[in-house]
Amino acid sequence: MPVLLLGIITLGVYAFIQIADEMAEGEIRNFDETLFLMMRVPGDPSRSIGPAWLQETAIEVTAVGGYPLIILTLAAVSGFFLVTRRYGAALYVVLSVGSGALLSYTLKKFYARPRPDLVDHLDTVHTASFPSGHALVTTVAYLTLAAIVIGYLETRRARAYVITVAVLVAVMVGVSRVYLGVHWPSDVAAGWALGAAWASFSWLVVHMLQRRKNRGSP
Repeated sequence: MPVLLLGIITLGVYAFIQIADEMAEGEIRNFDETLFLMMRVPGDPSRSIGPAWLQETAIEVTAVGGYPLIILTLAAVSGFFLVTRRYGAALYVVLSVGSGALLSYTLKKFYARPRPDLVDHLDTVHTASFPSGHALVTTVAYLTLAAIVIGYLETRRARAYVITVAVLVAVMVGVSRVYLGVHWPSDVAAGWALGAAWASFSWLVVHMLQRRKNRGSP
């Protein structure tokens, strides 16, 4: 487990740094625009591809990664751990997701990348574009919750299922941000990479603390 988590941390941080460098130098702009316009009607970028209901679905999916739902989910899960006297798990969830949100906010301020300007935004935005906060925080939140859930599962199949669901949720939220015209693809990719690294780092810290505690037990 520690080796796997270290691998994810290393790859995630490396991917983020590479994307950030390409973005800062402007070398990823053409790639971003190509992928961005693939989700628009050819010859009419003001219209997103697909039927009308797909746009409404994207708005609902992107809400899964919004702060209101993340905070409500975090409060509900933490509250459950508190009433069941699992204080360590409650603290782990709050610190992991909270620090991930703070990291996202700090990086947005640092890079201050403008939002996509090719089309009208189909969702309200208030912050800078890089990295995608929805992609980063959703990845951290759902991987953190998955890490807790698999601790109670015995079979590898069940654990793989939980991790897969968490990853799919993060992917769907990230794609919805590009579809709605509020993020460049590189914003989302950077959010996924750093989110996975941050969740793995939090998981690794807790894992090492548990091992240290177990070794100190009589």
